[in-house]
Amino acid sequence: MRRLLSIYSALTLALLYIPLVVMGVFSFNDSKHLRWTQFSTHWYADLAKDEALLSALADTLVIGAGTTLVSVGLGTMIALALSRVTFRGRRLYNTLVSLPILVPDVAMGIALLMFFTAIALPLGRVTVLIAQSTFGMSYAAIVIAARLEGFDRSVEDAALDLGATPWQAFWRVTFPPIRPGVLAAALLCFTLSFDDFVITYFTTGPGTSTLPLEIYGMVKRGVSPKINALSTLLVAASLLLILASFRFTRRSLPGGIR
Repeated sequence: MRRLLSIYSALTLALLYIPLVVMGVFSFNDSKHLRWTQFSTHWYADLAKDEALLSALADTLVIGAGTTLVSVGLGTMIALALSRVTFRGRRLYNTLVSLPILVPDVAMGIALLMFFTAIALPLGRVTVLIAQSTFGMSYAAIVIAARLEGFDRSVEDAALDLGATPWQAFWRVTFPPIRPGVLAAALLCFTLSFDDFVITYFTTGPGTSTLPLEIYGMVKRGVSPKINALSTLLVAASLLLILASFRFTRRSLPGGIR
């Protein structure tokens, strides 16, 4: 049984990662065809000259930064409210906070598109930022709430008794212990925003494009080695962000590294 599980695990990992490895290898192929000729980096050089991709990268970074700030800010307030206040309907509220994670992206994208259309809000960077924040704050709230599980509120109460204002008590007493959780939530939200396609596809408008949308448009026009190069860079950047997020998430859990 152990051997079968090992074989199954190896096949699963191979199915997941061999396509990524092949994509990365052929991003350094000099030929445009799926036939290896010689090593070359000119496809990566071509990326730096593509104005459409550079514009999409700028939009992606701006939207990602805005989404991260909004998601972490709202997620922190939600986590603090759930950890400190006991009220009727608290369990239902907690479920509603997690609901955007469970709802299919297609349904969420269509619902947000209908909402923006109903309030006559022009589609663009702002609508994409709002849309991505709807699920980003849920992830942030869950990560930060995990850190707050091990927080001793008596220390904060002592600071208030000694004359600190609620704002001073938060920044000097509450925030330092939960900072790893906040940083982990920020990295996670930025990664999710950077990679999001479905919800962004429904809520973006003319003049705004993100890297996933730009890659989709390039693939529809034909597979180019430049897509392999761009996708390889995205995978590498996503892996770095995810590894950093896992590190901070591990520190944010009770009993984790401090």
